[in-house]
Amino acid sequence: MRPGDRTVALASVVGGFLLGFLDFCWIKWLPFPIAELGNSTATWAVAAFFFGYRVRSGRLRSAVGAAVLLVVAVPSYYLAAALLQGDDLAVLWAPSSLVWMFFGVLAGVVFGTGGTWARGAGWRQVVGIALPVAVFFEEAARFAGKATDPNYTAGAWWNVAIDLALGLLIVVRTGGSHHRRALAVAVAVPLAAAILVSFAVAGGTLSSSGW
Repeated sequence: MRPGDRTVALASVVGGFLLGFLDFCWIKWLPFPIAELGNSTATWAVAAFFFGYRVRSGRLRSAVGAAVLLVVAVPSYYLAAALLQGDDLAVLWAPSSLVWMFFGVLAGVVFGTGGTWARGAGWRQVVGIALPVAVFFEEAARFAGKATDPNYTAGAWWNVAIDLALGLLIVVRTGGSHHRRALAVAVAVPLAAAILVSFAVAGGTLSSSGW
């Protein structure tokens, strides 16, 4: 059954608070390599996807709700850091937090819409299913690059395996037929490459701006 607008609004705010707060707890207390899932842009993007997937219909509701989810999660994460680790509360409204909220809006719109598409039919369904797979594949590629870097902590191949496994698990969970699953994986590969390039461009832009 399609949830009502009030339910969607409440879920986006409460879900965002829980996502940010529990994400910090995950990173702080769970061991490597599982803890890396908390320090993961893919995890947050997939949370937005499943928000849209649960909403089921209404691309605008999914996009806005998922964007709110991720925006609320940012200050919630830093609030947890302040309460549990003694970090400065001022980071909640620091410029870097605003940048992450901006990226949260972008990711929420894209992946929230993707969650709704995954419930549909035709090419949109395939792309919708492929999006969360792609973001885990992209993260796996970044970990693979770190695994070959002698200056990086050993064990990154575990993160590669975890991300690939989670991506494939999402295909199995949402893909339906074997044919659709295969199409989603095929589409996820170039999408992952596009996301990887986007991260590189965004990172370079922020670095050159002094962030």
